[in-house]
Amino acid sequence: MAAKLKKGDKVVVLAGKDKGKEGEISSVNPKSGKAIVDGVNIAIRHIKQSQTSQGGRVPQAMPIDLSNLALLDSKGKATRVGFREEDGKKVRFAKTTGEAV
Repeated sequence: MAAKLKKGDKVVVLAGKDKGKEGEISSVNPKSGKAIVDGVNIAIRHIKQSQTSQGGRVPQAMPIDLSNLALLDSKGKATRVGFREEDGKKVRFAKTTGEAV
């Protein structure tokens, strides 16, 4: 099945501790159904010191379930994603505005 959300998409969080926050998808893992969004679902990770890097507590974006994300349309509103064929190619479109994504 084609992916409704892809790397680089602007999304809004629908549920969870970061509900309402917006960000850009930096990576998607379709097998687990999760994505990493910049600035959302931040956790503190402890990094061991090495010769090249300083150790300490580092904030890191953790994966969030794709079902808790919605694509932002051109007006900045959350929208669902549909598929249609244009010029023989399958394209994603925003259900609210009908524009191709």
